[in-house]
Amino acid sequence: MASYTNPETIALHGGSHRADPSTGSVAVPIHQTTSFQFQDTGHAARLFGLQELGNIYTRIMNPTCDALETRVAALEGGAAALALGSGQAATMFAVMNLCEAGDNLVSSTDLYGGTWNLFANTLKQFGVEVRFVDPADPEAFARATDARTRCYYAETLPNPKLQVFPIAEVAAIGRRLGVPLIMDNTAAPVICKPFQHGAAIVMHSTTKWIGGHGTSIGGIVVDGGNFDWEAGGDRFPTLNRPDPSYHGAVWSQAAKPLGPIAYILRMRTCLLRDIGAPMSPFNAFMFLQGLETLPLRMERHCSNAIRVAAFLAQHPKVTKVIHPSLAEGEARRRAEAVLKGGMGSLLGFELAGGKDAGMRFIERLKMFYHVANIGDARSLAIHPATTTHSQLDEGEQAASGVTPGYVRLSIGIEHIDDILADLSQALSD
Repeated sequence: MASYTNPETIALHGGSHRADPSTGSVAVPIHQTTSFQFQDTGHAARLFGLQELGNIYTRIMNPTCDALETRVAALEGGAAALALGSGQAATMFAVMNLCEAGDNLVSSTDLYGGTWNLFANTLKQFGVEVRFVDPADPEAFARATDARTRCYYAETLPNPKLQVFPIAEVAAIGRRLGVPLIMDNTAAPVICKPFQHGAAIVMHSTTKWIGGHGTSIGGIVVDGGNFDWEAGGDRFPTLNRPDPSYHGAVWSQAAKPLGPIAYILRMRTCLLRDIGAPMSPFNAFMFLQGLETLPLRMERHCSNAIRVAAFLAQHPKVTKVIHPSLAEGEARRRAEAVLKGGMGSLLGFELAGGKDAGMRFIERLKMFYHVANIGDARSLAIHPATTTHSQLDEGEQAASGVTPGYVRLSIGIEHIDDILADLSQALSD
């Protein structure tokens, strides 16, 4: 397998697939099958016994999904990855691979609304506490940590606050205390490499920029292979004690012949096996198509967003524009240190008229789509207070960065003149 360092090349050639061994197909085939024929009984026993990795059942592993997993892992600079049925599944699996009832994790307050609901409400049903802290003070993560803290969680470019998370600072605190940092890098593929700043795990909602065309739902978790789970001992019981569901396997030991992939191996062979939520082979194929043009699309997404931010900042009806290109002070320093080649394509702004003004603006758009998704090739808009964050109370909305007059834009790759024209007419009297 050739090794490449440039994202434009990795997006096309990275990972395990070069050509289909049976047909020579350059495009990754869609292996739309539930099961795989074993060579013989010995081969089957070795696969089930983890003496070798291979395809058993598509709920656990599939060649099309594997091509996506190895390519995204290469793009992020990780050791291995696991494709899942949605970004929400990826978030859930990422933390629950380490947490049990009675455990806790420390999370940034700056989160996507669906993640906030998952952490604040659903995880309680599993007996897992989530402690929310303000990432403006990285040391808050240390103060919230105790012996039952299993991980830290944050978004690189959090939606909707859009203030770049202090990855290096919090990762360093976690390394000192033996706690891994999990980064949701959905909004910053290519332009941010969290592993280079000390993160242990990276996840994406592939539904967004990786797919890029609004056709498929999916998620992926990438194991950096850079965290010593065995040294953590009692902090990581799911990886360091005998697992009765797998003949007493100790995952930090069992993974050694396969590489530094104890975390992702346990996720695949336990959580995915028992809970499900695999990515479909067809969706994996669709994400591979999107991945091939991701670096090029990110260039246009980011350049368009900077122009939109500058336009809105000068508009008399706009009271505030939220985009890393307009940040100042520490927020600016952090953005420049973490984001390379672009400042992202998510953008927020506030209208003086509050809720009514935000809703009226959305109604007047003609080219922008009014949808809940982000990261499409086409430009998208939504009013979070009445949609994506409507399940949060006013205090929770404020903590996550949503005000009544806040509008979120996901800037696409259309010609910038057409984007600005649509915004201009929607803001006109």
